[in-house]
Amino acid sequence: MSQVTNRTHQISNKSQARNPQANCRRFSSLGNSYLLVIWCFGLGASALAADVPPPVLAAEQARIAAIAKATRSAVAVFANGGNGGGSGCVVTPDGYCLTNFHVVQPAGNYMKCSLADGRLYEAVLVGIDPVGDVALIKLLGRDDFPAATLADSDQVRVGDWCFAIGNPFLLATDFQPTVTYGIVSGTHRYQPPAGTLLEYADCIQTDAAINPGNSGGPLFNANGDLIGINGRGSFEKRGRVNVGVGYAISINQIKHFMGCLRAGRIVDHATLGATVAADDEGRVLVSNILESSDAYRRGLRYDDEVVSFAGRQLGTVNAFKNALGIFPKGWRVPIVYRRDGKNHEILVRLTGVHADEELLQLMKREPKPEPKPAPEGPKDGPAPRPNPMPAAKPKSDEPPIPAEIQKMIQPRGAFANYYFNELNRDRVWSALLAKGDFSKASGGWQLTGQFKDGGKVEVSLGSQASTGTFPAGAAKVEEGQDLDRQLDPPGSGGLLVALHLWRLLLVGGPKEYGEVYYYGNAPYPGIAGVPDVLIGTRNVTETELVFDPQTGLLAALEMTADPDADPCVIRLRDYRDVGGRQVPHEMEVRHGDQLVRLIQWSKIELAEAKR
Repeated sequence: MSQVTNRTHQISNKSQARNPQANCRRFSSLGNSYLLVIWCFGLGASALAADVPPPVLAAEQARIAAIAKATRSAVAVFANGGNGGGSGCVVTPDGYCLTNFHVVQPAGNYMKCSLADGRLYEAVLVGIDPVGDVALIKLLGRDDFPAATLADSDQVRVGDWCFAIGNPFLLATDFQPTVTYGIVSGTHRYQPPAGTLLEYADCIQTDAAINPGNSGGPLFNANGDLIGINGRGSFEKRGRVNVGVGYAISINQIKHFMGCLRAGRIVDHATLGATVAADDEGRVLVSNILESSDAYRRGLRYDDEVVSFAGRQLGTVNAFKNALGIFPKGWRVPIVYRRDGKNHEILVRLTGVHADEELLQLMKREPKPEPKPAPEGPKDGPAPRPNPMPAAKPKSDEPPIPAEIQKMIQPRGAFANYYFNELNRDRVWSALLAKGDFSKASGGWQLTGQFKDGGKVEVSLGSQASTGTFPAGAAKVEEGQDLDRQLDPPGSGGLLVALHLWRLLLVGGPKEYGEVYYYGNAPYPGIAGVPDVLIGTRNVTETELVFDPQTGLLAALEMTADPDADPCVIRLRDYRDVGGRQVPHEMEVRHGDQLVRLIQWSKIELAEAKR
């Protein structure tokens, strides 16, 4: 044995002597801990400090520092009295944490989580994306949680170093997570549903070991920045052992959904309302399209070639599925299509893959996650509820949920936790009220102005009825009748109805108007940043309210009377003070792709309530 060892030393030393510069460059470029082990074996421990090239030691220290930085934000999720769970990652200092839907589904809407600081924290469910397998929970107890830095996952390349941190096989019962190291094996992978709702689009593939219990945990790049949330792995069928193929949901996809998740919603993914297929030349062509879809109304037709989607060039059907799969219902994306050799660009609003009730029903049938990192807890569970998430009810041998936490748990229909929706809705509305309280201006409103291209406009807005005089004629709206039958003036999509609802919203606020909920935030054409969006329903209409993220003022209002038709869109500008309230004096009215008119108000009177 000693002869073999000596011979090894001789060969290694001779090789080093022949070309020490090449060896240094080799180690400097790779910076891999495994090479460091080989180097140590060749030279002996006594020569380590003197003979290891500084770049190798620097690379090792950088990796250790990146892992230490990332570990602070890694979360171990415990459910069912510690008999089940998974992983997660804190993404904001106030405790919002990402994990998988299939981790929180059996856990319910209340769970315990730990950080590497050695502390156990209580947490509540906030929002879920059951199709994309993402959930947002909130850790409680402090407002200075160590949050991960979110990277740009579109910059991830095959061969990049990466590492996963989590709670495989519930090993983190000492609150110290496990780290596995590897490379990015693939990007933009598409994993279709396999008998479940879960659809992994545009995900990152890695050979870093992802085992049962790693689900929901973070995947970091070499700098310790978050590039994805681990979800799926390919396992050896009998032993449930990782075989080096794991998948992480890209953080860029999650960024698109983050506002909707913080809204406490059960979020659906988007569909174009059209399918595509490849022709013999490999072009991506529209193979079918719904005439009721926004894409059809914008001009897309059967057999058009889809060139790009949301800025991504498309070369395959798989690329289209990946691009489509990263957006939530309701977002608008640009599409370029080619017909007869000419390119056309359109902006399309995406609809949902499922109807709300259909999504809830599918979630109820969703099987429990496999493989399980630990034996199941007791089979007895709470009685079925309208919401598919289990109730926040501790087992008999667990202490009751504290009252101050119980009030933060409000499952309701299509909301994973309505508490957070109300929280955000009231935040947005309070920012608007800071610009002026309209509740006392509950009398009649008189607006006088003209279309910019000519023609006088007079509008009288009230609680029960509103009237208007336009160049095309007189119009009237009455509350007691279906609003979708009162869409004057012609060609506007219901301008007077939209103005009537605008007043009702400002005067009554969300609680008196009807059903008003916080959608989340989403980009909007012509508005810088990512604005907050409220959705209100009244009578047969749905009104989308878009708020400027810089001022908090209402920047756009979209009133939809028929879901299969274009809304009446009003862009609100030129805010001025009227009786201590900020009121827009310019309104750009659009219907579909057409600019209907630009209204400039010269006189606005807001009457106080009569006593």
